[in-house]
Amino acid sequence: MAIFLTAASRVIVQGMTGSEGTKHTKRMLAAGTKIVGGVTPGKGGQVVDLDGHQLPVFNTVSEAVAATQADVSVVFVPPKFAKAAVIDAIDAAMPLVVVITEGIPVHDTAFFFAYSQEKGRTQIIGPNCPGLISPSQSNVGIIPSDITGPGRIGLVSKSGTLTYQMMYELRDIGFSTAVGIGGDPIIGTTHIDCLRAFQDDPDTDAIVMIGEIGGDAEERAAAFIKEYVTKPVVGYVAGFTAPEGKTMGHAGAIVSGSSGTAQGKQDALEAAGVKVGKTPSETARLLRATLKG
Repeated sequence: MAIFLTAASRVIVQGMTGSEGTKHTKRMLAAGTKIVGGVTPGKGGQVVDLDGHQLPVFNTVSEAVAATQADVSVVFVPPKFAKAAVIDAIDAAMPLVVVITEGIPVHDTAFFFAYSQEKGRTQIIGPNCPGLISPSQSNVGIIPSDITGPGRIGLVSKSGTLTYQMMYELRDIGFSTAVGIGGDPIIGTTHIDCLRAFQDDPDTDAIVMIGEIGGDAEERAAAFIKEYVTKPVVGYVAGFTAPEGKTMGHAGAIVSGSSGTAQGKQDALEAAGVKVGKTPSETARLLRATLKG
């Protein structure tokens, strides 16, 4: 069992013929992802050979869906083309769109996210995210597939690198699904969306939530956990040493006054019964102790 992504997911890659798209398509194929084609406007009709896999290229997502019955799209296109690519996927009623691209202007993200909400048919993960992985089933994005195996932990994280570290720290236990939701000010899928899905997944026993300074997403997640989540949750908040008023790494990771501080987020989570580690390694130890308990 997994959330959002399973072995049956049929994936297309928007931007597959570009350098990043080609590189990561090969990685995803090696991980066992069922990739059924790619989309590059103007290159429709071509067939590309990627490590022995013959993959058709289409001009639009609608054409790709009609030909392949794809139900997941992953976006590897430059920032200036990302808005059009995501809108193309939404217009094709693609159920899940994973936007890896970083550096997308916030007003572009705001537009395509609002458009997805209006249409009501497409879930967006990202942008500026590493994607998601259901180990041994499917891997969509840039998360390394060889650092963990399948198991019963669910992971939701704003940070790509901390996603990888936590997966590695808990590799002997394994994960149902790990989701990197991205750190931009506007993102599609939130901590709460993933927490709800993990709560409803019968094969996820415990949840790790990684947040960071800036905004109030973690505080809202804490309120959701307190009211709805019965499974154990452990957490980590990155950015305790970040200077006030400075953007740290992600565009959304900025503290303004008393809003969005790491301490405030930790306090909110702990008040909701979440055990919060001071480091990723301590967070992993808390998860182990929670499972043993």
